[in-house]
Order: sequence, then C-alpha cells, then structure tokens
Amino acid sequence: MKKGYRQIALTAGSALSVLMIAQAHAQEVPAPAAAEQEAPAEKTDEIVVVGTQIKGASTTAALPVTVMDASQIDATGALSGDELFRAIPQAGDVTFNESNNPQTSNAARGDVNSINLRNLGVGNTLVLLNGRRLVNHPTSQAGDGNVPVLGYNANSLPVAGIQRLEILRDGAAAIYGSDAVAGVVNTVTKSNINGGSLDFRIGGAEGTHRREYQATGTVGANFAEGRGNISLYLDYTHRTAQLAEDEPYTATDNLMSYFANDPAFAGNLTADGRATQSPWANLAVVGGPGTIRRSPGNQALTSSAGAFHIQSLANAGCLVTLNADSCLGSGTRATATTLRSERFDTRPGTTVSPSIDRYNSFASAHYDISDKLTVYGEAGFYYAETTRIQPPTINLNAIVIPASNYWNPFGPTILNGAANPNRIPNLTNVPAAGLAVRLSTYRFVDAGMQEVKVANWQSRFLGGLKGEIGTFDFDTALLYSAAQSTDVSNAINMTALQKNLALSTPEAYNPFSGGCNATPSLGDCSPASATTIDSFQFDLKRRSKTTLALADFKMSNARLLSLPGGNLGVAFGIEGRRETQRDDRDPNLNGDIGFVDMVTGETNLSNVAAVSPTPSTQGGRTVLSAFAELAVPVVSPDMHIPLVHRLDVQLAGRYEHYSDFGSVAKPKVAAAWDLVDGFRIRGSWSQGFRAPNLEQTNTVAYSRLGSNNDYYRCAVDLAKAAISNMGACARSSSYSIFVSGNPDLKPENSTNWTLGTVIQPKFIPESAGRLTLTADFWSIQQTGIVGQFGPQNALVLDYLLRLQGSSNPNVVRAAANADDVTFFNGSGLAPVGAVTRINDQFVNLLPQTVQGIDLALLYNVRTGLGKFDLAINGARLTKFSRDTPPAVQELFDARSAGDIDAATPLTDASNLIQQRGKPKWRVTGSLTWSLDGWQIGAFSNYISSVYDTNFLDANGNPYKLDGQTTYNLYVQYRFKGGVLDDTRIRLGARNIFDKQPPITADGYLGSLYNPYGRYLYMTIGKRF
Repeated sequence: MKKGYRQIALTAGSALSVLMIAQAHAQEVPAPAAAEQEAPAEKTDEIVVVGTQIKGASTTAALPVTVMDASQIDATGALSGDELFRAIPQAGDVTFNESNNPQTSNAARGDVNSINLRNLGVGNTLVLLNGRRLVNHPTSQAGDGNVPVLGYNANSLPVAGIQRLEILRDGAAAIYGSDAVAGVVNTVTKSNINGGSLDFRIGGAEGTHRREYQATGTVGANFAEGRGNISLYLDYTHRTAQLAEDEPYTATDNLMSYFANDPAFAGNLTADGRATQSPWANLAVVGGPGTIRRSPGNQALTSSAGAFHIQSLANAGCLVTLNADSCLGSGTRATATTLRSERFDTRPGTTVSPSIDRYNSFASAHYDISDKLTVYGEAGFYYAETTRIQPPTINLNAIVIPASNYWNPFGPTILNGAANPNRIPNLTNVPAAGLAVRLSTYRFVDAGMQEVKVANWQSRFLGGLKGEIGTFDFDTALLYSAAQSTDVSNAINMTALQKNLALSTPEAYNPFSGGCNATPSLGDCSPASATTIDSFQFDLKRRSKTTLALADFKMSNARLLSLPGGNLGVAFGIEGRRETQRDDRDPNLNGDIGFVDMVTGETNLSNVAAVSPTPSTQGGRTVLSAFAELAVPVVSPDMHIPLVHRLDVQLAGRYEHYSDFGSVAKPKVAAAWDLVDGFRIRGSWSQGFRAPNLEQTNTVAYSRLGSNNDYYRCAVDLAKAAISNMGACARSSSYSIFVSGNPDLKPENSTNWTLGTVIQPKFIPESAGRLTLTADFWSIQQTGIVGQFGPQNALVLDYLLRLQGSSNPNVVRAAANADDVTFFNGSGLAPVGAVTRINDQFVNLLPQTVQGIDLALLYNVRTGLGKFDLAINGARLTKFSRDTPPAVQELFDARSAGDIDAATPLTDASNLIQQRGKPKWRVTGSLTWSLDGWQIGAFSNYISSVYDTNFLDANGNPYKLDGQTTYNLYVQYRFKGGVLDDTRIRLGARNIFDKQPPITADGYLGSLYNPYGRYLYMTIGKRF
C-alpha cells in the first residue's frame, strides 16, 4: 500500500517538476490554452454536457464528468483510439487489443480496440459521437466466462479530429438507455473550421520494426455571410507490423529463463508456453489388432490401443527410424516430460501487432435557416486493412489417413505394383492391405504461416434540425450507421486434405516426417511440395455486419419556471432505433459443406482444420424509448440559507421497449449541494441495464476448442500416489465446447450510486490561478450478468459425480479404449475415455459488486512566465466481487467436506482486485506550459501491481507483476510571420525512460501494457 502511494506521489511530483523546468524558460503571458478539466459547475454558454439533455442546466454541477480537450489529448501522444483510452485512469483492461491474437476467425481480429470503463466488461460503457450512439463493431470477442461480447471500436474514432472527450463516470441509463452502466464516453469532433490545416507525423518504437506514418488534413469554410459552415477532416495512417523477434519477451513461448532467479517460480513449466501441436504427430491405427508388433522379438511398436507418435531421433524412445530427423515411438508423445523439447515455439516469424492502413474521414455542416432554425448534418467513413502473421495451422479435429497413403508406415505391402518402400518391414499383425491411421495432435508447419487479412469499415450519416419552438430548444435527427468486417485467412480444407492423404504416390501429404532434429521446437526439415499444399489449402472467409438506424426528437428548456431557488429546467424526448447484426460464415464452417471421413464415415459440421463449426447468424431488434429530465434548483445563493449556498437536483427517467425481450424503465436522482461557495458535495443514485447482445440471443449453437485438466483422470494419479494433490496434475484434455444461445435472456440490471466533493478554494487570488480538487466514491451492483457454468466447473462436477457413481451429462466422453483401461487399473475408479465435448448455455447469473474512488487535482494559472495547466487524475478500485452461483457453491462445499481433493481448482470471485487487468490504482498526471510560440507537454501514467492468476507457484500463489510508471514528453514550436507563419513542429516521446512492460508467463499483459519501450515521434503541421 505504501509503495502504491509513493508511486502516486511520484506521478504528481513528476508533473510538478516539469512545471518548474518550464517556468525557468518562460518569457511572457501566452494566449489561453486548453486543458483537461472537470465539467464546470456554471457555464455562461449554453451547451449540452454529457450526462444531461438540458442546455445550460445548473445540475451539471452534480455530474462527475472529466473533459479532455485537444491539448490534453496531445500530451498523451496518442495516435489511435486504443492509445488514447489507455490514458484514462477509469478505463479497465482492454479486451479487444492488438496483442489479443485469436488463432481463428471465430473472434474479432484486425484494427479493433474496446472501451471498458470501471472494468465491468465490454458492452457496459456507452460510446457516443457528438451526443449520439455509435454502431457496434460487428465481430465479437470472448469475454469473461467465454461469453461473446460486442463493443464499440475505439480505433474508428478520428483521434486527430477530436475537439474534446467527455467521460461521464456514472451510470446514465435514465438519460441514454442501454449500455450506460459504467458510464458514457462522448467524443466531440472539431467543427466550424474556417481555413485549413495539414499535418504529417512519423514515429516508431525503438529497437523494433514498428513505424507509423500519418497525414491529417482539415479544411472548412463559412458561407452565406457566416450563417453556415462546412468542415472536413481527412486522415491516413500507415503502421508497419511489429515482429515477435523485436522484443525478447515476445520472441519465444519459453520464458522460463525470466524466472530462473525467483525461488518460487524457478523451473515453473507454466512459463514454457510452447504448444503440444507440432510437426511431431500423435497417431493411432484404426481397426487394428491392438498392439502392432514386428519381428524379430515380437517388438511392440504401439500401445495396446494402437497409439504411436513421431519424435526426434535425438530423444530416447525411438523404435523405427523414418528419415534423417525422425523416428516412430510407441504411445502418445510425453510432451510434459521426456519429449518436452518437441513442443512447438509458435512465436518466431509471427507478428505481435499487425501492419495497418487506416483511413478516416469526417464531415460536418450546418446552416441557419433563420435565427430559430438550423439544419445540420454529419458524414463519416472509416476503413482499415490489417495483415497479421500467425503460427501454422493445427488440426483441431482428428482425421483418418487412409491405408493407401504413400508414406504410411503401416500401409499395404504392395503399392503401385511394387513393394511399398515406406511400410515397416517384418510387421507381424498388420494385414497386407495395410491399416488406416488416425492423426490427432499435429501442426501443418510445412503449409507455412497463416496470413490473416482483415478489412473493417464503418460509415455514419446524420441529418437533423435544431432550433427554438417558443421558449423551448429542440433537436431532432435521423442517423444511419453501418460497420462491416471481412476476415480472410489461409486454412486447410479437411475433405481436400483427406483426398490428398489417400494418394498412393509421393505427391501424398506426409504427416509422418516429423520436424527438425537440430531444432525440434522449430521448422519442418522434410516439407511437402507447394503443389501438395496447394491441393488442400484455401482462403477461409468471414463477413460480419452491424447496422444502426436511429431517429430522435428532444426538447429542453433551462428556464421553464422561475422558482425561489432559480430556474426550473426540463427536457424530454423520444427515440426509436433499429439494430441488426449479420454474421456470414464460410460454407465450409457453417454446416453447408461439412466433413465426412471417407474411412470411418464420421461427420463434422466443420470442414476446416483448426476452426470450430459455427453457423451463420442474423438478428435484429427495434427499440422505442422515451425520457424525461428535470433540473430542479432548490436553493440559490440569494436565499442566504446557512450552510446551503446552493442546492440543485437532477431527476430523470427513461422507458425503453425492446422487440425481443420486453420493456425496461430506469430512474436517476442526482444532487449538488454547495455548503459555501467553492465547497460542493455531490451524489447520485440510479438504475441501469445492459441488453443482451444480438449474438447471445440469436445464436442457435456453436462450438469452440477448449483445454483443461481432466480432474477425474487426475484422481487416478492421486489414487496411485503418482501426485500428492490435484494442484500437481498434468492431465490436460482438449475438447469442443458446444454453447447454446438463449432467446430467454433478460437484461443485466444495475444499481449505481456516487458520493463526492468538489473543492474550488475562493481564497486563492485569481492571479494565482484556479485550483479544483475532486473526490468521488462510486458503487455499481449488477444482477443477471450473462455467463456460463464453464468448462472447468463442468469437469470438476464430473469428477465429483463419478466418484459418487454417476456423471455430468454435459461432459461427453469417448468410449474407454485399451489404453484407458490400462491407465485406470489399480486405481479403484471406473475407466472412462477422453473428454470430447462439453455442453453449456448462456444464462443470467448472480450479482457482482464493483466499488472505487476517483480523485482529481486540476490547476490552471497564467503568469508572466507562461500559462500552466496541470491535471492529476486517479482511480482506486476498492471492491470487485462476484457472488458464487448455487451450482458452483456445491463444488466449494464438496471440496471443503473432502469429497474431492482439497487442491481442486475452483474460481473464487469474491475478490478480483489486482487479478490481471484489475489493478488497485491507475493514476495519470499531465502538465502543459505555453508561451509565445513554445509549448511543452508532459504526461505520466501509473498502473499499480497486479497478480497473474494463470501463473501459480507450487503453493498456489499467483505471480506478482510490480506496478509501473511511464512518462511522455513533447516540445512544440509554432512559427509566426513569413512563409512559415502558423507552421508547427513538435518532437515527442512516449515512455521516454524506455520501460518495458512487466513480464509474466505468457509475455506481458496486453490488456494493460504495450509490447515496446520508448516511442519517438515528430509532427510538422501548417495552418492556413
């Protein structure tokens, strides 16, 4: 705790120290500069601040709103929406991020990043553009509990075209409707441009291939004697890919050397993340006599179930040499022990972040038809292409190699009219026709890396009218927005592969050749020809699209009635919107073209190696809503009531009817109480909700690949004393998770409340600047969160029930074979086969409670030495807990009673603070100094320590990642006069002290950190 506070003090101190340095070089008073600020309590210009629909309402004093303006955004050095939103302390872990590297098109890939206030999860933060909703990104990501979540793509926002960013740190469903559970982010774009600008930026991360180039232009003009304006923003960004080899912690899956000097984690195999799928195959004969043997000596070449594997000649266990690098061994590969060196290192040759070409354009226009009527419009278009290099494809579903395969060591004795050169000599119990072989754990390394190309686009068109009707302001608009993502990657067609495997000529694919003896974790030293690979490789495509059509009409009057405490404000309105989602999967994946094994007749809905079958889906909903809001001035300064200088209350409510699940109504009450001028207490209570997304409600069923320890098989090791407790078990099993959608899902409901204070000391002379201190405690309780029982819980339940003589029907197993029977002998437990499938469904689960404190210090001063803007914002997470569902509590009870082993892993969600993406503290500090044409900006970002709950020591304690503070700095000069008039040059650095992210077992936490150190950039711009 003390260390955390010291880091916070350091963050604040660093900003202050830059202030002192800047003062030493200052000369005179500059023009005012923008800075981050809390939403002001009183404003002379009547604008709508996020959190209210009443223009100029006094109740904005009750809203915990943080505003980042253009200069504050500049201080972050952000080029993309991802980099910008990481600079907000209240932002949680970034679920959709470039380091999140899904191996298949079943998850969002490409230029996509999420916004996650309060760490409540993607979809709990409403994102607005100029006060109205954004369309959802069309592809989902697996959130907590493997539940697909849809969110807004932060990278589609035009960062260089943002005028200010408004963050409401409070629930606002009563104002805006669904999704505003954790808060609201409103992006306000630049408008009313009269002139133009052109900016060029180049930057890159030191020691890496990551380079970024950006060109940005704005142009605008007034017309009709200033009654109208049209403004246009254009941006192009090109970023080169960052390679895995660029940083040592991303260059390999085996990071055990990083922990060699830590007694608790030295030798911990979790840090060796190399994959079991490799060119060294696991295989088994099909329809054989059991153990395959050869003479002399009746030598066993397989297990009793016919299992065998391919391994390196350098390792013990070789029975038959196959080529210069590989041999045949009996049974399944022991990749946890003797053959661990043959695990595949997936990192070399891949990209950590993809190459990107991003285009962004946004236009706005307005025309005053009269003094009381204005027509306005917006049009925006975003397009991005990315290319990512991923490891070679694996086989997810087993495939049978026909006996006729040219390379089959158990093939026919006669092949193509001659003696089979590849059949093992002297086999005693393999028929002359040969035996088919089942290929299970394997990676097609000779097929090359997977190249994933993703194209995203998003469009937005809005037209509206605003003005006055009597004493009321009104605003009405029509909005249509669409987003589409097209994902294309090279994949393996299972039907074409098996057709090739059936060839009796050397053109047949050879899965028996293994890898490289000298480098068993890398490469394939006997690859197939390009012709062979091309015969079964194809482009797998997925196209997803979402649309949003919206119409609204709202009216407001900040001076409806004059009350003793001031003017009563009111707002009300209606809104209708239509949301759709369509997900078109490749015919080889959606069930149109399945796979039928030519040998066994077994079927699979997926005809694609390594990609689970997923049906195409589509869904839509219509939402009709109405809202009302009151701004009630209870006490004004003119009433001279002791200790009540001012009291304002906000009352709001919203009703929404959803065509797919019914109606929801949510209220909100907020108040601001000024005890004296400059000392305010504010608070709010509200209810909110998040509607289940269209993928959760419209999916019939889909499957995903999963892996976990099979705890019932671990119980065999316990019974035989092979391990001392369940924590030492290494009986990993791969299976398919079949998940059913649920049309009966209800909204996730929430209750929010906040209580805080705002201090603006009036005793400080105006010449000494303006100081604002804020502190807000907040609490959010959610009920009915959409989730699943989960594969781990299902396997623990199966373990418990099998000990009691039954089983979990949702855990589907293969029939026990001879190897299984041998394994279970002597344990006293009934033999079972391997887990092949786990069934699950989306359901509404029990509550979670999240609480925390927001702190801010804001200081602005104009002196003879320059203008200074200082902002320090901190977020402290004090509680993050989830109630245990009854079915899971039964497992905890069984463990406590000794019915299952005491070390059986169960997820305890009663305290999730400091677990991976949930640090206790996040603090940012920024300082901007300006004088004449000079400007210096500094920014610091502190993230406190977290624990990696996926990386445990022998006692079950998670690995600790220390907290980290990084600093950004830029220096800018703007020329005046001459040919360079209004030309700006900026030199900057992000992470100026070159700190690398904290290292953990799988490299680094991409939800919190970036995979590089110091980043340098330069910007040259011209205004005209």
